[in-house]
Parts: sequence; C-alpha cells; structure tokens
Amino acid sequence: MIVETYSAQETYELGKRLGKEAAAGEVYCLDGDLGTGKTVFTQGFAAGLGIEGPVNSPTFTILQQYEEGRLPLYHFDVYRIGDVEEMDEIGYEDCFYGNGVSLVEWSELIREILPERVIRVRLEKDLEKGFDYRRITVEGKE
Repeated sequence: MIVETYSAQETYELGKRLGKEAAAGEVYCLDGDLGTGKTVFTQGFAAGLGIEGPVNSPTFTILQQYEEGRLPLYHFDVYRIGDVEEMDEIGYEDCFYGNGVSLVEWSELIREILPERVIRVRLEKDLEKGFDYRRITVEGKE
C-alpha cells in the first residue's frame, strides 16, 4: 500500500487507522530520514490503540512503553544504539514476541534481530510536492 499525505494530520490519521487494525505480536518497522514524520505517525498509531497520553520519540531511552491502550505499545527509537546487544539489555524479545505491538524507528539499524515477519512503513519527503508532503509505503500488512 502506498499513501500520499499532504499534512501532519493526514500522516497522523494513517497511523491511527493502522493502530486500530493492529494485532498483538506485530512489529512495525518505521524507516525514513529525520523529519519525515515517524513520530507523528506513531502518535496516530498510539491513538488508534486508545492511548490518550503524550507519545514522544524515545530517542535517549531507546524504549517507551504504553500500557493503557487496548494492546500494550512498545515504541523503540534505535537511532542512537551503539551495538545491537543493547537491545538484549532492554528485553526487546519480550516486546517483539509478547502480547503487545512494537513500533521500531530506524529499524534498519537492528535488522539482524528483527522477526522474520514484520510490517514495514517507509516515510519519504518530496519537497517539490510541498513541505508537508509524505509518501508512505506500507508492506507486509494484509
């Protein structure tokens, strides 16, 4: 699926729609350059799960957990990870293979430990189409 959005709100709404459809055990890999809307997408995704509190990128903590939705949300930002072994220290397997949904920003940095089946979300900008334009490709979601 390829979706073009023209505002942060539209990116949020796509995330929200996918959050409503999310199932336990799914791992969403969010990839795209800085400023492409990964956190906005994640905020919408969290809203789709029924999470009402603030959702921010866990850039310095690697993992933020949200338990108050219909499913737990494990939001990873592995941009600053030094070594994939750091993921063991935070118990990533409990998240990836547990009863919640995992969203992993910058997932290409930990490719070797991702489950075989993931849902890939690629966010891209094209400034020629406008500052807020995003091309969002979703693969692996039936």
